[in-house]
Amino acid sequence: MLTRRTFAVAMTAALAMPSLASAQATTPSAATIERQLEAPPKVKLRPNQRVTIREFKRRPDLRRMARSIDIQSINFAFGSAAISESQYGKIENIADALDRILRRDRRARVLIEGHTDAVGSFQSNQILSEQRAASLKRTLVREFGVPGHALETVGYGEEFLLVPTQNENWRNRRVTLRRFDDFIR
Repeated sequence: MLTRRTFAVAMTAALAMPSLASAQATTPSAATIERQLEAPPKVKLRPNQRVTIREFKRRPDLRRMARSIDIQSINFAFGSAAISESQYGKIENIADALDRILRRDRRARVLIEGHTDAVGSFQSNQILSEQRAASLKRTLVREFGVPGHALETVGYGEEFLLVPTQNENWRNRRVTLRRFDDFIR
């Protein structure tokens, strides 16, 4: 039988715990994504300082200088890189922003970075993050018509956690879109 005290304790606990709805990130609008990726570069590299895309992917110092936005709202099933059609509305925001950017600047290039949380082995997280980044690129190209030449992918696994924890944390499972055309040869 539920007493008033038991009910009060249960209600207090329920209110103290973040709800599932508040724990899920909202998808940034196409305008927000566009604004972040079109912002003035934090740094202008001289031509002799520019690097290859491969080197850019390996250099956190350069990536931090690039214009970027974290997308934490694309939901993947546990241990999966498949993107269900239920996620297409969120991906459409990304596609719309990229389309507008590419109409203004055909040379624009965006790196899709896959990230995981720290649950699981380093190797499995690395592979999963690479697969998720590739899956997002594939969906943007096949379903939304974003030119494949404008997109690169890389996976960082659990290497760059937003929330430093060895436990599960949804904020660490994300993709980052990073504009890199200002940095490469």
